[in-house]
Amino acid sequence: MTGPRNWPTRALRRVAGIAVAVAAALLVGAPPATAHPMPHSVVRLDVYEHSVSARLEVPVDEFTRASGLGVPEKTPADRTGAIRAYLAAHIHPTTTDGRTWQVAVGRLSLSRAVQTGTGEYRELIAQAVLTPPAGADVRHFTFGYDVIVHQVVTHTALVSVRQDWAAGQVDGEGTTQVGTIRVDTRTMKVPALKIDLGAGSAWRGFVAMLRLGGDHILTGTDHLLFLLILLLPAPLAANAGRWNGLVGPRKSLARIGRITLAFTLGHSAALAATAFGRLDLPARPVEAFIAASILVGAIHAVRPLFPGREALVAGIFGLGHGMAFSFVLAEMRLTTGQLATSLLGFNLGIELLQLLLVCLALPSLLVLARLRGGPAARLTGAVLTGVAAVGWLADRLGLPNPVAQAADSAGSHTTLLLTALAATAVAAAARTLLTRHRPRVDPAPAR
Repeated sequence: MTGPRNWPTRALRRVAGIAVAVAAALLVGAPPATAHPMPHSVVRLDVYEHSVSARLEVPVDEFTRASGLGVPEKTPADRTGAIRAYLAAHIHPTTTDGRTWQVAVGRLSLSRAVQTGTGEYRELIAQAVLTPPAGADVRHFTFGYDVIVHQVVTHTALVSVRQDWAAGQVDGEGTTQVGTIRVDTRTMKVPALKIDLGAGSAWRGFVAMLRLGGDHILTGTDHLLFLLILLLPAPLAANAGRWNGLVGPRKSLARIGRITLAFTLGHSAALAATAFGRLDLPARPVEAFIAASILVGAIHAVRPLFPGREALVAGIFGLGHGMAFSFVLAEMRLTTGQLATSLLGFNLGIELLQLLLVCLALPSLLVLARLRGGPAARLTGAVLTGVAAVGWLADRLGLPNPVAQAADSAGSHTTLLLTALAATAVAAAARTLLTRHRPRVDPAPAR
């Protein structure tokens, strides 16, 4: 009686045993590659008005397997031509009606990269320029790409847009994913990727540049410190080479206004001249000049170097700050029309944030000059600013140091900075109102 009732159980056990054995055999016999995920390729597109630039980030081992071309550590000249020819032959952008784009592969370099689950690997980086036929749309096209995928069927390529001025994507810090290229397992072919970037506009570019200008002045700690350190002694009077008196509120406001306006005119003029002239200025001397200007401002806040001429100094040093601002525009490779729109938006963003910061700092500056602890606070601010300026100056002359790194990192705490400025402005304004409306107490009459 027991045997007949238990035969279904014994049959299920045998089936389960066979399943486990088959699974184990498959796992044992699986190729080692399944245990080590393969790194994917990355294609980052920068969209301009008449062309598209592509940055290819390709894992070297997979590239070698697909192309048959070995990639030495430094990609010597005798191999560079073959690598460029191979890449150009496997990049096929076309218009939506099938017309072929031109592909020019430029600079090659090697780096080390890490992707999740793959560990570190060598990566080939190539720059390519994709140029459509005359009159074709750069925002809608078909991107054929099979650099590795045509030979390594498990490989994928991720395509994203890094810069697109007409879509308002200008900061270069993030990317927009537009698609993935891989083998279609049903046909074993590599389908081209249809790219549709939508309708761009000059307005979106303007708004993006407006925002970028504001972010640049807010996160650019050096520009902000230079302006604030020049404003710090504005309510003070100079006498015998020392700050030892006060000027009236009206004169203080006039000084602050002249300094701010002169700095604005200086950096605006230099920004426009450098951008429209498309001058290729070396960054290091300009950045060193900015650090030196901050150091001069810090010394002036301790001992008056040019009392009454702060506006002139702000305008002169503002020229160097404007040249530094122009580096942001130079990297975008804009057409003349886009450059004019960008210059207006970028400069307006700088001025709006600059005006906001000056307005927030103004009450504190006026009150601080009249407090008993005002001189100590002014000296503390000047010394800290001077130390940061020395660190920046050394760093920009080729001597990296932790002081410069700490000063640069301050630009990442913009919310805290604005909150602190707003809080001190409110406190200073409240103190001024309370002092002004405090009732006078007449002295008691003599007996």
